[in-house]
Amino acid sequence: MASRRRRHAPRHGRARWRWPLIGAGGGVIVVAAVALAVGIGQAVGNQACPAALAADVQAAGAGAQEATHYVLQGLPNCSYTPPANGLYAALPASEYASAAQCGGYLEVSGPDGSVTVKVIDQCPECAAGHIDLSETAFARLAPLSAGLITVSYTSLVNPALPGPLSVEVKQGSSQYWLALLVDNTGNPLTSVQVETSAGWLSLARASYNYWLAPSGAGPGPFTVRLTDTQGHQVTVAGITLSPDAVQSTGSWMYGGSSDAVPSAPATSAAAVSSPARPSAADPSAPARPTPSTSPSLRPAAARSGAAGPARPGSQAPAAGPPAPSAQSSC
Repeated sequence: MASRRRRHAPRHGRARWRWPLIGAGGGVIVVAAVALAVGIGQAVGNQACPAALAADVQAAGAGAQEATHYVLQGLPNCSYTPPANGLYAALPASEYASAAQCGGYLEVSGPDGSVTVKVIDQCPECAAGHIDLSETAFARLAPLSAGLITVSYTSLVNPALPGPLSVEVKQGSSQYWLALLVDNTGNPLTSVQVETSAGWLSLARASYNYWLAPSGAGPGPFTVRLTDTQGHQVTVAGITLSPDAVQSTGSWMYGGSSDAVPSAPATSAAAVSSPARPSAADPSAPARPTPSTSPSLRPAAARSGAAGPARPGSQAPAAGPPAPSAQSSC
Protein backbone atom coordinates (compact mmCIF):
# COMPACT_ATOMS: atom_id res chain seq x y z
CA MET A 1 0.00 0.00 0.00
CA ALA A 2 1.16 3.50 -0.68
CA SER A 3 2.82 5.25 2.18
CA ARG A 4 2.13 8.80 3.24
CA ARG A 5 4.19 11.12 5.34
CA ARG A 6 3.17 14.05 7.46
CA ARG A 7 5.88 16.72 7.38
CA HIS A 8 6.42 19.37 10.03
CA ALA A 9 7.48 22.79 8.84
CA PRO A 10 9.33 25.53 10.75
CA ARG A 11 7.20 26.94 13.53
CA HIS A 12 7.37 30.55 12.39
CA GLY A 13 6.02 30.90 8.89
CA ARG A 14 5.51 28.32 6.22
CA ALA A 15 7.57 29.88 3.46
CA ARG A 16 11.08 28.53 2.96
CA TRP A 17 12.52 31.69 1.39
CA ARG A 18 15.75 32.49 3.11
CA TRP A 19 18.69 34.88 3.00
CA PRO A 20 16.88 38.03 1.69
CA LEU A 21 19.01 40.97 0.63
CA ILE A 22 17.75 44.54 0.55
CA GLY A 23 18.40 46.05 -2.88
CA ALA A 24 19.39 49.62 -3.56
CA GLY A 25 15.80 50.48 -4.38
CA GLY A 26 14.52 49.05 -1.14
CA GLY A 27 13.18 45.92 -2.82
CA VAL A 28 13.80 42.49 -1.50
CA ILE A 29 16.06 40.39 -3.61
CA VAL A 30 15.71 36.70 -2.93
CA VAL A 31 18.96 34.90 -3.31
CA ALA A 32 18.53 31.30 -4.36
CA ALA A 33 20.66 28.83 -2.53
CA VAL A 34 23.22 27.18 -4.73
CA ALA A 35 22.63 23.44 -4.69
CA LEU A 36 25.53 21.18 -3.93
CA ALA A 37 26.31 19.10 -7.00
CA VAL A 38 25.98 15.45 -6.14
CA GLY A 39 25.79 12.37 -8.31
CA ILE A 40 22.68 10.25 -8.12
CA GLY A 41 23.66 6.59 -8.25
CA GLN A 42 21.35 3.79 -9.19
CA ALA A 43 22.26 0.61 -7.34
CA VAL A 44 21.71 -2.42 -9.54
CA GLY A 45 22.91 -5.84 -8.45
CA ASN A 46 26.44 -5.46 -7.18
CA GLN A 47 26.99 -2.26 -9.19
CA ALA A 48 26.18 0.12 -6.35
CA CYS A 49 28.89 2.65 -7.26
CA PRO A 50 29.88 2.86 -3.56
CA ALA A 51 32.66 5.40 -4.03
CA ALA A 52 30.43 7.90 -5.84
CA LEU A 53 27.57 7.37 -3.41
CA ALA A 54 29.89 7.75 -0.45
CA ALA A 55 31.11 11.03 -1.87
CA ASP A 56 27.49 12.23 -1.91
CA VAL A 57 27.02 11.52 1.79
CA GLN A 58 30.36 12.98 2.77
CA ALA A 59 29.78 16.09 0.64
CA ALA A 60 26.39 16.60 2.23
CA GLY A 61 28.03 16.17 5.63
CA ALA A 62 30.62 18.83 4.86
CA GLY A 63 28.16 21.70 4.46
CA ALA A 64 25.20 23.06 6.39
CA GLN A 65 22.65 20.38 7.23
CA GLU A 66 19.14 20.54 8.59
CA ALA A 67 16.39 18.26 9.81
CA THR A 68 12.62 18.26 10.05
CA HIS A 69 10.32 15.57 11.44
CA TYR A 70 7.43 13.57 10.06
CA VAL A 71 4.97 10.81 10.88
CA LEU A 72 5.20 7.69 8.73
CA GLN A 73 1.82 6.53 7.45
CA GLY A 74 2.24 3.26 5.60
CA LEU A 75 5.25 1.41 4.28
CA PRO A 76 8.55 3.32 3.97
CA ASN A 77 10.45 3.35 0.69
CA CYS A 78 13.03 0.82 1.96
CA SER A 79 10.14 -1.64 2.61
CA TYR A 80 11.30 -2.25 6.20
CA THR A 81 9.02 -2.38 9.21
CA PRO A 82 10.07 0.69 11.25
CA PRO A 83 12.43 -0.19 14.13
CA ALA A 84 10.76 -0.84 17.47
CA ASN A 85 12.61 2.07 19.10
CA GLY A 86 11.05 4.52 16.64
CA LEU A 87 14.43 5.96 15.63
CA TYR A 88 14.57 6.26 11.86
CA ALA A 89 15.24 8.71 9.06
CA ALA A 90 14.33 9.57 5.47
CA LEU A 91 17.11 10.76 3.15
CA PRO A 92 16.92 13.22 0.26
CA ALA A 93 16.84 11.61 -3.18
CA SER A 94 20.50 12.32 -3.93
CA GLU A 95 21.57 10.43 -0.80
CA TYR A 96 18.92 7.69 -0.86
CA ALA A 97 20.41 6.71 -4.25
CA SER A 98 17.73 4.27 -5.39
CA ALA A 99 17.82 2.42 -2.04
CA ALA A 100 21.62 2.07 -1.79
CA GLN A 101 21.60 3.50 1.77
CA CYS A 102 18.67 1.41 3.02
CA GLY A 103 19.43 -0.44 6.22
CA GLY A 104 22.39 1.77 7.12
CA TYR A 105 22.62 4.01 10.17
CA LEU A 106 23.32 7.69 10.74
CA GLU A 107 24.66 9.54 13.76
CA VAL A 108 22.77 12.84 13.95
CA SER A 109 23.79 15.70 16.26
CA GLY A 110 21.53 18.66 17.02
CA PRO A 111 20.95 21.46 19.53
CA ASP A 112 20.13 19.21 22.51
CA GLY A 113 22.15 16.06 21.84
CA SER A 114 22.66 13.26 19.35
CA VAL A 115 20.81 10.17 18.17
CA THR A 116 21.49 7.09 16.03
CA VAL A 117 18.84 6.43 13.39
CA LYS A 118 18.20 3.72 10.83
CA VAL A 119 17.67 4.74 7.22
CA ILE A 120 14.32 3.31 6.09
CA ASP A 121 12.81 5.99 3.88
CA GLN A 122 13.26 8.69 1.26
CA CYS A 123 12.22 12.34 1.34
CA PRO A 124 11.60 13.37 -2.29
CA GLU A 125 11.11 17.05 -1.49
CA CYS A 126 14.20 17.36 0.71
CA ALA A 127 17.29 19.03 -0.75
CA ALA A 128 20.76 17.56 -0.32
CA GLY A 129 21.83 17.84 3.33
CA HIS A 130 18.23 17.87 4.61
CA ILE A 131 16.95 14.76 6.39
CA ASP A 132 13.51 13.97 7.75
CA LEU A 133 13.49 12.30 11.17
CA SER A 134 10.86 10.36 13.06
CA GLU A 135 9.30 12.39 15.84
CA THR A 136 11.00 10.17 18.42
CA ALA A 137 14.42 10.84 16.89
CA PHE A 138 13.84 14.58 16.42
CA ALA A 139 12.75 14.92 20.06
CA ARG A 140 16.22 13.73 21.12
CA LEU A 141 17.69 16.77 19.36
CA ALA A 142 15.15 19.55 19.97
CA PRO A 143 11.50 20.17 20.91
CA LEU A 144 9.10 19.09 18.15
CA SER A 145 7.79 22.66 18.05
CA ALA A 146 11.14 23.78 16.58
CA GLY A 147 10.07 22.21 13.30
CA LEU A 148 13.33 22.82 11.44
CA ILE A 149 16.76 22.64 13.08
CA THR A 150 20.40 22.74 12.08
CA VAL A 151 22.11 19.38 12.51
CA SER A 152 25.15 17.43 11.44
CA TYR A 153 24.91 13.80 10.39
CA THR A 154 27.26 11.11 9.16
CA SER A 155 26.97 7.47 8.17
CA LEU A 156 28.11 4.88 10.71
CA VAL A 157 30.43 2.00 9.88
CA ASN A 158 29.70 -1.36 11.54
CA PRO A 159 26.99 -0.09 13.90
CA ALA A 160 25.71 -2.35 16.66
CA LEU A 161 23.41 -4.94 15.11
CA PRO A 162 19.80 -5.22 16.34
CA GLY A 163 19.68 -8.95 15.66
CA PRO A 164 20.60 -11.73 13.23
CA LEU A 165 19.97 -11.37 9.52
CA SER A 166 16.43 -11.88 8.30
CA VAL A 167 15.17 -12.52 4.78
CA GLU A 168 11.66 -11.94 3.48
CA VAL A 169 10.45 -13.34 0.16
CA LYS A 170 8.12 -10.89 -1.54
CA GLN A 171 4.48 -11.68 -2.15
CA GLY A 172 4.02 -13.19 -5.62
CA SER A 173 7.49 -14.72 -5.80
CA SER A 174 7.72 -18.09 -7.52
CA GLN A 175 10.33 -20.23 -9.24
CA TYR A 176 9.97 -17.84 -12.18
CA TRP A 177 10.31 -14.49 -10.35
CA LEU A 178 12.02 -13.89 -7.03
CA ALA A 179 12.35 -10.84 -4.78
CA LEU A 180 14.19 -10.82 -1.44
CA LEU A 181 14.29 -8.23 1.33
CA VAL A 182 17.23 -8.51 3.77
CA ASP A 183 17.20 -6.76 7.16
CA ASN A 184 19.51 -6.30 10.16
CA THR A 185 22.55 -5.80 7.92
CA GLY A 186 24.03 -2.88 9.90
CA ASN A 187 25.85 -1.49 6.87
CA PRO A 188 23.98 -1.15 3.57
CA LEU A 189 24.32 -4.08 1.20
CA THR A 190 26.09 -3.91 -2.15
CA SER A 191 25.35 -7.42 -3.41
CA VAL A 192 22.84 -10.23 -2.97
CA GLN A 193 23.42 -13.50 -4.83
CA VAL A 194 21.51 -16.77 -4.99
CA GLU A 195 23.22 -20.07 -5.70
CA THR A 196 21.86 -21.95 -8.71
CA SER A 197 22.97 -25.01 -10.68
CA ALA A 198 24.78 -22.62 -13.03
CA GLY A 199 26.59 -20.79 -10.25
CA TRP A 200 25.94 -17.62 -8.28
CA LEU A 201 23.13 -15.46 -9.68
CA SER A 202 23.46 -11.74 -8.87
CA LEU A 203 20.17 -10.05 -8.02
CA ALA A 204 19.32 -6.46 -8.95
CA ARG A 205 18.25 -4.02 -6.23
CA ALA A 206 14.98 -2.21 -6.90
CA SER A 207 14.38 1.34 -5.71
CA TYR A 208 12.06 -0.12 -3.04
CA ASN A 209 15.01 -2.16 -1.68
CA TYR A 210 14.00 -5.68 -2.71
CA TRP A 211 16.63 -7.68 -4.58
CA LEU A 212 15.20 -9.16 -7.76
CA ALA A 213 15.78 -12.20 -9.96
CA PRO A 214 13.43 -11.32 -12.85
CA SER A 215 13.60 -14.86 -14.29
CA GLY A 216 13.53 -16.56 -10.91
CA ALA A 217 16.05 -18.86 -9.23
CA GLY A 218 14.12 -22.12 -9.06
CA PRO A 219 11.80 -23.52 -6.41
CA GLY A 220 14.20 -23.22 -3.46
CA PRO A 221 15.21 -23.60 -0.73
CA PHE A 222 17.81 -20.98 -1.56
CA THR A 223 21.37 -20.37 -0.48
CA VAL A 224 21.95 -16.63 -0.43
CA ARG A 225 25.28 -14.77 -0.30
CA LEU A 226 25.28 -11.20 1.07
CA THR A 227 28.01 -8.56 0.79
CA ASP A 228 27.93 -5.16 2.49
CA THR A 229 29.71 -1.85 1.92
CA GLN A 230 32.52 -2.81 4.31
CA GLY A 231 33.30 -6.09 2.57
CA HIS A 232 31.62 -8.35 5.13
CA GLN A 233 30.24 -11.41 3.37
CA VAL A 234 27.81 -13.96 4.81
CA THR A 235 26.20 -16.99 3.19
CA VAL A 236 22.86 -18.20 4.55
CA ALA A 237 21.13 -21.41 3.53
CA GLY A 238 17.62 -22.79 3.76
CA ILE A 239 15.64 -19.73 2.61
CA THR A 240 12.31 -21.18 1.52
CA LEU A 241 9.94 -19.91 -1.14
CA SER A 242 7.46 -18.68 1.48
CA PRO A 243 6.16 -15.25 0.43
CA ASP A 244 5.50 -12.66 3.16
CA ALA A 245 7.18 -14.75 5.85
CA VAL A 246 10.14 -13.10 7.63
CA GLN A 247 12.76 -15.86 7.93
CA SER A 248 15.36 -15.38 10.65
CA THR A 249 18.65 -16.91 9.56
CA GLY A 250 20.43 -17.09 12.91
CA SER A 251 23.48 -15.59 11.16
CA TRP A 252 25.00 -12.19 11.88
CA MET A 253 26.48 -9.91 9.24
CA TYR A 254 29.43 -9.29 11.57
CA GLY A 255 30.22 -9.32 15.28
CA GLY A 256 27.82 -12.03 16.40
CA SER A 257 25.70 -10.07 18.90
CA SER A 258 23.90 -6.76 19.16
CA ASP A 259 26.61 -5.23 21.35
CA ALA A 260 29.69 -6.82 19.79
CA VAL A 261 30.56 -4.00 17.41
CA PRO A 262 30.51 -0.34 18.52
CA SER A 263 29.19 2.30 16.17
CA ALA A 264 31.89 4.36 14.44
CA PRO A 265 31.48 7.42 12.23
CA ALA A 266 32.50 6.95 8.62
CA THR A 267 35.75 8.72 7.91
CA SER A 268 36.41 8.21 4.22
CA ALA A 269 34.54 7.87 0.97
CA ALA A 270 35.73 4.29 0.65
CA ALA A 271 34.11 3.45 3.96
CA VAL A 272 30.57 4.52 3.16
CA SER A 273 27.91 3.81 0.61
CA SER A 274 25.15 6.33 0.22
CA PRO A 275 21.89 6.46 -1.75
CA ALA A 276 18.93 8.24 -3.56
CA ARG A 277 15.19 7.62 -3.93
CA PRO A 278 11.64 7.64 -5.08
CA SER A 279 10.07 4.18 -5.40
CA ALA A 280 7.01 2.87 -7.19
CA ALA A 281 3.67 2.70 -5.39
CA ASP A 282 2.46 -0.78 -4.53
CA PRO A 283 -1.23 -1.18 -3.78
CA SER A 284 -0.69 -4.89 -3.09
CA ALA A 285 2.13 -4.48 -0.58
CA PRO A 286 1.48 -6.21 2.76
CA ALA A 287 0.46 -4.01 5.63
CA ARG A 288 3.24 -3.17 8.08
CA PRO A 289 2.98 -1.75 11.61
CA THR A 290 3.81 1.94 11.71
CA PRO A 291 4.38 4.50 14.45
CA SER A 292 1.37 6.29 15.86
CA THR A 293 0.46 9.53 14.20
CA SER A 294 0.21 12.96 15.75
CA PRO A 295 -1.18 16.33 14.65
CA SER A 296 0.83 17.97 11.91
CA LEU A 297 1.94 21.56 11.69
CA ARG A 298 1.07 21.72 8.00
CA PRO A 299 -0.87 19.64 5.44
CA ALA A 300 0.34 16.09 4.85
CA ALA A 301 2.57 15.46 1.88
CA ALA A 302 2.23 12.23 -0.06
CA ARG A 303 5.18 9.89 -0.13
CA SER A 304 5.46 7.19 -2.73
CA GLY A 305 4.88 3.61 -1.73
CA ALA A 306 7.78 1.30 -1.31
CA ALA A 307 7.33 -2.31 -2.04
CA GLY A 308 6.71 -2.54 -5.77
CA PRO A 309 4.08 -4.74 -7.39
CA ALA A 310 3.44 -8.29 -6.24
CA ARG A 311 4.16 -10.95 -8.83
CA PRO A 312 1.66 -13.70 -9.68
CA GLY A 313 2.98 -17.19 -9.08
CA SER A 314 2.06 -18.31 -12.59
CA GLN A 315 3.54 -20.99 -14.77
CA ALA A 316 5.12 -18.40 -17.03
CA PRO A 317 7.85 -15.90 -16.18
CA ALA A 318 6.46 -12.69 -14.72
CA ALA A 319 7.16 -9.34 -16.29
CA GLY A 320 9.94 -7.24 -14.79
CA PRO A 321 9.25 -4.62 -12.12
CA PRO A 322 8.04 -1.16 -13.09
CA ALA A 323 10.65 1.50 -13.66
CA PRO A 324 11.20 3.69 -10.58
CA SER A 325 9.90 7.23 -10.84
CA ALA A 326 13.45 8.56 -10.85
CA GLN A 327 16.43 6.73 -12.29
CA SER A 328 20.05 7.47 -12.88
CA SER A 329 23.25 5.58 -13.48
CA CYS A 330 26.68 5.91 -11.97
